Amino acid sequence: MRDLDNGYRSEVDRINELEWYDILGKFDDANIYQTWAYGEVRYSRKGTSHIILKKNELIVAAAQVRLMRLPALAAGIAYVFWGPMWQLKNGPLDQDVYMQMLRAMVNEYSCKRRYVLRINPMIYGGDAGLLASRMKQEGFSQVTGRQPSRTLIKDLRTTKEELRKGLAQKWRNALNKAEKTNLQVIEGTEEKLIEDFILIYRDLVERKKFVEPNDINEFKQMQTKLPEKYKMKIMLCYQDGALAAGSIYSAMGNSGLYLFGATNDAGMKNNGSHLMQWKFIEWLKDNNYLFYDLNGINPETNPGTYKYKEGLNGKHGQDVYFMGQYQICDSALSRLLVDIGERAVTAWRKKRRRVDG
Repeated sequence: MRDLDNGYRSEVDRINELEWYDILGKFDDANIYQTWAYGEVRYSRKGTSHIILKKNELIVAAAQVRLMRLPALAAGIAYVFWGPMWQLKNGPLDQDVYMQMLRAMVNEYSCKRRYVLRINPMIYGGDAGLLASRMKQEGFSQVTGRQPSRTLIKDLRTTKEELRKGLAQKWRNALNKAEKTNLQVIEGTEEKLIEDFILIYRDLVERKKFVEPNDINEFKQMQTKLPEKYKMKIMLCYQDGALAAGSIYSAMGNSGLYLFGATNDAGMKNNGSHLMQWKFIEWLKDNNYLFYDLNGINPETNPGTYKYKEGLNGKHGQDVYFMGQYQICDSALSRLLVDIGERAVTAWRKKRRRVDG
């Protein structure tokens, strides 16, 4: 067990859904993957755990944890995706809070429950290197064979005029063209808008023959469970009454996040996606968000999407890598069984790719 510094203590699974959403509102690094709705839909209520860290009775960190237990065995994985949340609104970044939260999670999920504790933090830039070093000192090791995620982060801390000037020239030209075309953009959070988006999204998946990174129907379920404050924002672009493009975004903490986008042939010609992206940036600015995460890039495997996002990122953004995944385990059995299971899954996926190819 790891000792917590004086004044710190943790609580596990003592809060309800409404209380969890109140907690999300305290953090700049809150995100949709840490919402109760995401955990319930993706993992089930029994498959999630919620831990908070208090300092002098004030909540200073929190995490939603996915629990994957191996049947009939006291072994499994406790997985934290885009967490823990530790960057309090209107407060300084305190790396000691992050480390105390790690110790609290190790105590609960590794020492007590005997899981492999695996963390994929939403940390990049100057904090990443130092925190990675401190995690290794605590006994964490980086998960091998998995490249850290790469994305583009657009800095919104300037005027709309400067943001527009900072767009890549070709991207800005496409936006200008879209604004001069007879396009109508509908915005909202209603379930019907997601249903309409799914129609054009399914057409895109079939046309491009790509594997969906996320199940869009799960996000439809999440939308019905999310409080209005945290619901995803859907935009649909029509030309002459026909749907041409659509996109789905999330906004929490101090950042917006691009989740899904789809266009058909008409949308490609009229640059409807450019218009929706710009409208979302304007909405983020109007609502005092500071950053916009374009949610993943891979110049090698998806050069077209990379060039599109790079143009949108323009002069006011960064190309960043997140820290990657780190894990720790006090149970040799859990570590062994998880390793065997993951090797089997990797081998199966490789075999399936050869068959499909």
